[in-house]
Amino acid sequence: MSRKIIPIQTESQGEPMAGKPAWLKVRAPMSAEYKSIVAMMRTLKLNTVCEEASCPNIGGCWKQGSATFMILGRVCTRTCAFCDVATGKPDPVDPDEPVNLATAVAQIGLKHVVITSVDRDDLKDGGAGHYAAVIRELRERQPDVTIEILTPDFQRKPASCLDTVMAARPDIFNHNLETVPRLYRSVRPGARYFTSLRLLQRAKEIDPGVVTKSGVMVGLGEERDELLQVMDDMREAGVDILTIGQYLRPSINHHPVMKYWSPEEFEELKYLAEKKGFGMVASGPLVRSSFHADEVFAALKLSKQK
Repeated sequence: MSRKIIPIQTESQGEPMAGKPAWLKVRAPMSAEYKSIVAMMRTLKLNTVCEEASCPNIGGCWKQGSATFMILGRVCTRTCAFCDVATGKPDPVDPDEPVNLATAVAQIGLKHVVITSVDRDDLKDGGAGHYAAVIRELRERQPDVTIEILTPDFQRKPASCLDTVMAARPDIFNHNLETVPRLYRSVRPGARYFTSLRLLQRAKEIDPGVVTKSGVMVGLGEERDELLQVMDDMREAGVDILTIGQYLRPSINHHPVMKYWSPEEFEELKYLAEKKGFGMVASGPLVRSSFHADEVFAALKLSKQK
């Protein structure tokens, strides 16, 4: 039986922010498209990170027929202080998931697919083989679909795990650094900053043609200069696309919001990131890793053609 484990705070600064500013208020999802996708996901026994992580953009994205699939189950083996995904003992991997996911992609009519997962530290390969199986099934059934994957860090797993994933030839390899190194102990206690950074670098080394992508949240207690250093680290690792969004606290038991960054500050971060050489930057209060992922990828391809 899976269970929800609430993160324990080991570090905090200042006091939690009270009340969300106006620019963070979104309407609850009620569209017919949303209800239709929910019903299909339940029928095919599929999960989306949109639901599991309580994404604020779920109504808008699902209305446009866009969803980020979460493979390898609904229960994570780690306890990150920002995340609303359940933690506990995961269920066995569903061998029908690759076929069911490809079926859903065809029914929705997606042209760009985003696939992520929980951390599966309990598996010998961290789920790498399952990622590859999903990508291969999509390639076979939907050859015109572009595939973006958002993987775990495969920490303490063989280096061949990343080789397995990259051999399936995703179009975009995404792994989020999430926050600045100083905050990893309290925000991502099961992860290591330089392990994640090296994963992004190795993906580009294995396949120089793959687009690499990473994202950070702001509002966790980071300083502006720390964010700029993370940008520099990403560029040194060859990261092409950067996403920057506001951290929103899932519950009172999660890491507090230390600051709500204004739209103007997000615009400044976007400007500075572009000056550092990122091919494409999505920066805004409601931006998430898969936020308008198809449009961001299309814009990047267009910019490279100029």
